[in-house]
Amino acid sequence: MSEVVIETRNLTKRFSRGEQTVTALRDANLEVRRGDFLALMGPSGSGKSTLLHLIAAMDRPTSGEIRVLGQDLARMSDGEIARWRNAHIGFVFQSFNLIPVLTALENVELPLKLTRLSKAKRLEHARRALELVGLADRLRHTPRQLSGGQEQRVAIARAIVTDPDLILADEPTGNLDANSARDALTLLSRLNQEFGKTIVMVTHDPHAARAARYVRYLEKGELLPDGQKPEDW
Repeated sequence: MSEVVIETRNLTKRFSRGEQTVTALRDANLEVRRGDFLALMGPSGSGKSTLLHLIAAMDRPTSGEIRVLGQDLARMSDGEIARWRNAHIGFVFQSFNLIPVLTALENVELPLKLTRLSKAKRLEHARRALELVGLADRLRHTPRQLSGGQEQRVAIARAIVTDPDLILADEPTGNLDANSARDALTLLSRLNQEFGKTIVMVTHDPHAARAARYVRYLEKGELLPDGQKPEDW
């Protein structure tokens, strides 16, 4: 049986809004093994993005335990987390989060600037990542010169350029047309099947979820048991 790379126990996240406390995630128990492709589904506000951000150490839990790639994230300092995330996590955002004044090649190079690679090596890795996502002819284009589907492929190239252990995708098809969404999902499936990348993807779209190997549902901050769906789905 493959290695467990994500493990949560009673993971809970609460936010304060004025005098009110909102529980975004309650007692979530999850295991993800190396090579899995998991889709987290649920309506807006169900807690799926909160869970993804906790896995990426972009936020800290209120209570409970979370271990990712053998690391107890709750015990790591902010500096340790930043270095660990850059080395092990590739994040794909719904809004792409590309820097408008940089070319595709420069955007993909960015995560490598935190490594000890030379400029020439950084650009070589960035070029290979863009070739992998089918954008070898768009290296010098800025985001405004690209279609939405091409922007998302640049974002995926940026997520994989450090050869991360985990790819985390938050609504990666949310801003794409049907054809571009299909291309992005095909690319994620290829990264999982051909390159063995472990992927956790948040989506509310059943068509997108079909790209994953299995699905877990969230409802009102609760991660439902494996195989269980919300009543109105």
